[in-house]
Amino acid sequence: MSKPEPRVGLFVTCLVDLFRPSVGFAAVKLLEAAGCRIEVPELQTCCGQPAYNSGDKADTRAIALQVIEAFQGFDYVVAPSGSCAAMIKKHYPELFEKEPEQLAKAEELSARTFELISFLTDVMELSDVEAAFPQTVTYHDSCSGLRELGVRDQPRKLLSSVNALSLVELSDADICCGFGGTFCVKYPDISNTMVTSKTGSIEATGAQTLLAGDLGCLMNMAGKLQRSGSDVQVRHVAEVLADMTDTPAIGAAEGDNRNGGN
Repeated sequence: MSKPEPRVGLFVTCLVDLFRPSVGFAAVKLLEAAGCRIEVPELQTCCGQPAYNSGDKADTRAIALQVIEAFQGFDYVVAPSGSCAAMIKKHYPELFEKEPEQLAKAEELSARTFELISFLTDVMELSDVEAAFPQTVTYHDSCSGLRELGVRDQPRKLLSSVNALSLVELSDADICCGFGGTFCVKYPDISNTMVTSKTGSIEATGAQTLLAGDLGCLMNMAGKLQRSGSDVQVRHVAEVLADMTDTPAIGAAEGDNRNGGN
């Protein structure tokens, strides 16, 4: 008897929607291949993290209530972003600590919410993918995914199954890249120092491609690499795992497909 297909609501994230839709399509491909039924609720909005990090709890609560409503009824909620998933999973319940009815809804959503790669490996028990990427890559562990959700070994496990891919570990893979959402806007000089150190470590690996699971981090590092004249290309890990590398790398010019593995 076949296992029932879990009904999964995809939380697309603002950055994916606005800047890198290919990450969303890669997430859908991976989830469907793992045996999930995917829906993308039209009512979804930002997870509220920018407002939350800026101390605007009133607007954050309003956004959280909208997200809770949008994702009712799904078996799981999955986001291709450790920071957005952590916002819903870890911080939504904190917003409603003094409101029992809303707290119960937030905790229920929290229990169903996962970052994409951890969901594939930990819940759907996916151990390999059908993909090829003949590149040497390195991997950055984003702060929220690593520290709040424990996402570290999962992407490396799936990357090890990608044909022709070689992973070289980054010396400071677990150190912040300096993005931090609104942090890079509030403290640009500190942020620039951090990302300069990070990109120096990336180039020191000799990798052709940088991978990570959060688009904000990737855009920050891609921008710094380009401004410094680096040839290192940047991609979301889902694109490589889904074998969807025909599009230009993050920040690359249209028609530049040096990363293409097919």
